[in-house]
Amino acid sequence: MEPRLVLLDLDGTLHEHGVAVPGAARAVVELRRAGHTVRVFTNTDSLSEAGLVDRIRRSGIPVAAGEVFSPVVAAKRLLPPDARPLILADPAVRDDLAGHARPATPAEATHVVIADCRRTLDYRSLDAAFQAVQAGAELLALQHGRYFRAADGNHLDTGAIVAAIEFATGKQSRILGKPSPDFLRLAAHDAPGEVWVVGDDRTTDILMANTAGATSVQVRTGKHADQQNADDLPHPTHTIDSIADLPSLF
Repeated sequence: MEPRLVLLDLDGTLHEHGVAVPGAARAVVELRRAGHTVRVFTNTDSLSEAGLVDRIRRSGIPVAAGEVFSPVVAAKRLLPPDARPLILADPAVRDDLAGHARPATPAEATHVVIADCRRTLDYRSLDAAFQAVQAGAELLALQHGRYFRAADGNHLDTGAIVAAIEFATGKQSRILGKPSPDFLRLAAHDAPGEVWVVGDDRTTDILMANTAGATSVQVRTGKHADQQNADDLPHPTHTIDSIADLPSLF
């Protein structure tokens, strides 16, 4: 069997309400033993790269530095060395990105980067982002999700904040995370073999995989129940009950 690159979504796929899905760790181990390259491929924009690796490890799923790809990782690769970004993000992500580019005031900004900012968002920071984009800064959305699922229910996601700046300025953002096919290509650029994308969300995981010509697998966990009757959404190549069933497809 030819080795494949298997990109595994995190929340709703490997994790459910912050806890590892039963059999997730075993599935990752079995895929690697079979010779496949496995990476966690997530839209999580609330944690630094190191913080995300630590969170996954603490849930019992074996990952190493370099085996997790998030919009934060993508932003660090894509921001040019001379970038002066204005960053709307909570402290861990803001500090991670600031280590790779010199932060700026609205008048100086070359880019406005918007990530999860639920702990720090206020009118002043939103207005600063608006002013910077209006003055010509490029608007970068780490992801464009409408909502995310947590143990206590659904919550507003980064896409809603980005939409406010898009509406006010009349300018569209460049989306770094799912469902951007560029995000998939960045994650897959150094890995050989066919690409498989496994996730719970047809509006991000499956749409992106299908657009990029990858094999798509939807799990019946996470957002699957919210979308199962939505015939207008993209359909996956395969559907399985949970990540634990993934090795049986190979």
